[in-house]
Amino acid sequence: MSALLRQEVALLSDTVVVKVGTRVLTDDAGRLSEVRIAALTGDLCSVAEKRRVVLVSSGAVAAGMGRLGLDKRPTDLAHLQAVAAVGQSRLVETYERALRTHGRHAAQILLTAEDVNDRTRYLNVRNTILTLLELRALPIINENDTVSVSELLTTFGDNDHLAAIVCNLIRAPLLVILSDVAGLYDAHPSTPGAKIIASVTRIDDVASAVQDGPSHLSKGGMASKLRAARLVTAAGGSTIVASGREPNVLSRLMAAEELGTLFLAQGKTVTPWKRWIGMTVRPRGKLLIDAGARTAVERTGRSLLAIGVIAVEGDFVKGDAVAICGPDGAEFARGLSNYAADDVRRIKGLRSQQIADALGHCPYEEVVHRDNLAVVSDVR
Repeated sequence: MSALLRQEVALLSDTVVVKVGTRVLTDDAGRLSEVRIAALTGDLCSVAEKRRVVLVSSGAVAAGMGRLGLDKRPTDLAHLQAVAAVGQSRLVETYERALRTHGRHAAQILLTAEDVNDRTRYLNVRNTILTLLELRALPIINENDTVSVSELLTTFGDNDHLAAIVCNLIRAPLLVILSDVAGLYDAHPSTPGAKIIASVTRIDDVASAVQDGPSHLSKGGMASKLRAARLVTAAGGSTIVASGREPNVLSRLMAAEELGTLFLAQGKTVTPWKRWIGMTVRPRGKLLIDAGARTAVERTGRSLLAIGVIAVEGDFVKGDAVAICGPDGAEFARGLSNYAADDVRRIKGLRSQQIADALGHCPYEEVVHRDNLAVVSDVR
């Protein structure tokens, strides 16, 4: 059965997003390895002869450390951003040299979370990536570490998450995460007898097996890879986590060889609009709603009305994304609010016909219309 599933995934994956981690690209001393990048590039180009391939690559900080002669990864933000700026050019230069031997070129795209939170910029990024693929260039995407600041909500957190967003952005049916581990094990990899889980149908069933260790080079561990897999599989795609140290690993995966762990798609493919609302854009506030409203939104596909809103958190404006939470405070949906936060506070708990009395007008009967709402219970 597992072999058949692999064959089906490989057959349907006309577009593949590949995320490669820092430790796949570096040598034992933590320096960027041109030999490893050349091997990876050859594998990418081989797969790209029959499929569209997009690369999300870590390694800028490690490349900068090598160029600057640093032995340890900086810990303060300013130095991290400076080292990444130095390393980013070296990283792309190395990819470009390797790609030229295969008749292709590197196309660098640096993103912040704001680039995908804004709908217009989000679509511009998508159009750029798709055009680059038409030109037989390899889009190499990374977070813009030099300007991303978590306090300003401009960072993705790690490149696993960024890769999942890119996968949903271009509606790629497959995300391949190449790491320094061979897949998801049923126990800690160092435990005697620990085995790789070949395929996963429900991520919640294997979450307890995840144990991450510290790393001085990279940010993403197996927990971040599971979060990325949730985003992709919830939108109808599949994810494979495999070792980037395996020779020709991508070509072998596309030949349905059983390497790593396959996370299978869940349910139907989600429309691009709902992917952006529910799986990409970051909420600017929260709406706490009662049990009846949750049932109407989650089970019967209704819009969210003011009468079902219990409380409002945050300072958002009309059109901003908001997290929609049940009575227990757990987020189960996201949507675009028809009202600013202060107006929602004034009309919460009211029937639609009472909104005009509270605000002086009633531009919308719904706080969040169902067309601008996505249930995300299976993602978070």
